[in-house]
Amino acid sequence: MRAWQLHRHGDPERGLRLVELADPRPGPGQVLIRAEGFGINYADVMAVRGLYREAPPLPSVLGYEVVGRVVECGPGASAALHGRRVVALTRFGGYAELALADGRACAPVPDELPLGVAAALATQGCTAWYAARMAVPLRAGMRVLVHSAAGGVGQLLVQLALHSGCTVFAVAGGAEKVAHLRALGVQHPIDRLAGPYDAAVRSALAGARLDVSFNAVAGRSFRTDMSLIGSGGTVVLFGGAQRGSGAGPFATLRFVWDMGLVVPIFLMMRSKGIVGINMLKLGDHRPELVAECLQAIVHAASGGMVRPHVHATLPAQQLPAALRALGSGRTLGKMALSWADDLVQGTGTTSAG
Repeated sequence: MRAWQLHRHGDPERGLRLVELADPRPGPGQVLIRAEGFGINYADVMAVRGLYREAPPLPSVLGYEVVGRVVECGPGASAALHGRRVVALTRFGGYAELALADGRACAPVPDELPLGVAAALATQGCTAWYAARMAVPLRAGMRVLVHSAAGGVGQLLVQLALHSGCTVFAVAGGAEKVAHLRALGVQHPIDRLAGPYDAAVRSALAGARLDVSFNAVAGRSFRTDMSLIGSGGTVVLFGGAQRGSGAGPFATLRFVWDMGLVVPIFLMMRSKGIVGINMLKLGDHRPELVAECLQAIVHAASGGMVRPHVHATLPAQQLPAALRALGSGRTLGKMALSWADDLVQGTGTTSAG
């Protein structure tokens, strides 16, 4: 099979190689998927840069999600999945034509559902669903801040919050992204390039406080968000994009320093909460919970509750360039790669089939 293998950290153009590897075989509870393509996430960018501690040792095949057809079921895996087109979560190994997945981490999807839309429902969809429906169940009237709101997880969080009747403050970079968020129905889209986002949030709140912050940036923004939420409020951390802006051990120290000191007794006194989300760890220790999230977000997409936006679906041969684009912060929504050599799809796919 063909697979993209990471041989060195740093520049994806230099560190990734398209190689031939032996076909994998499913173990107990696993299924083997012949992938038509796969999605990429910001965690992939961090892993290529050597900044994602959960990534496997080099050389390795990264990738958290695939879309394709189940061609073999291992012992204990549901035989009903055989032959089905599925979106699946992979604990790495997704950058390959054949990928293994836990049978519980698969959800059947219609043949007509575009590759990019299906891929957006995996890592990003599960993260958004867990954050907004399990970690902090959103209710009507809540004031919700979403960072990186034009990204894959961010857009789904925005849509889930709006569907719940929340007032949404959505932070993104640039006029195009702000216009896209406004078109989704966001009441308070905020361009972080136009000035400090917290000043815009405070002005719009007019003396009130946030109930929830969904934060994929961490660093300095975490401390800021803790000052924006009120009693009963929660900051939900699901990423650390600020860490990706520097190199070397001092960048890590600065990243941690910027977040500040958290004293648990003060959280209790002020009735504030912090929730951290790592879907890999949830998959390791609560696989049934991740399976529930995947099934739920696929159902939500099929019913029109959420409509993932796909920035582009590119040939798999363009993976290094796609990772570079995602890492630049200029993409809007999901990036997906297809093993169909002649496939090139433009930007702006929003259909959920």
